[in-house]
Amino acid sequence: MINIHVLNGPNLNLLGRREPEIYGRLTLADIEQLAREKAKSLGASVTFRQSNHEGHLVDWIQEAGAQGAGIVINAGAYTHTSIALRDAISGSGAPTIEIHLSNVHARDSFRHRSLIAPVCLGVICGFGPMSYVLGLEAIHRVMVERTQEAKSSTH
Repeated sequence: MINIHVLNGPNLNLLGRREPEIYGRLTLADIEQLAREKAKSLGASVTFRQSNHEGHLVDWIQEAGAQGAGIVINAGAYTHTSIALRDAISGSGAPTIEIHLSNVHARDSFRHRSLIAPVCLGVICGFGPMSYVLGLEAIHRVMVERTQEAKSSTH
């Protein structure tokens, strides 16, 4: 079974209350439910976590890599500041999709630059909670293709 880690950074625990005009009214628990339903429909397992602490996210990225899992990450503000997350993604070997609820390119200029995007397979932003669903679909497809490639190279 394909394992996907959905990792959430700082302040995402405030979803539903924090700037609902930007982030929507769904809570992180609501989004987790959507992610779990999508993972189930894909036949994948999902580990869903949130932390306001950069070191926890680094540990979880490394854990996902060690398990051979894929990652969907909404790193929140750490997207724009964290070399540690970038290095963890790069070093873990875990295929990673960066996601955001809002369209970061339509917001403050400091949000236009992602330090983690260059080490991710792709970026999905601006689709609200659907960004998570799209991220899960994308990483699942990558993981399936990699599994098929690995099987065909051993035959």
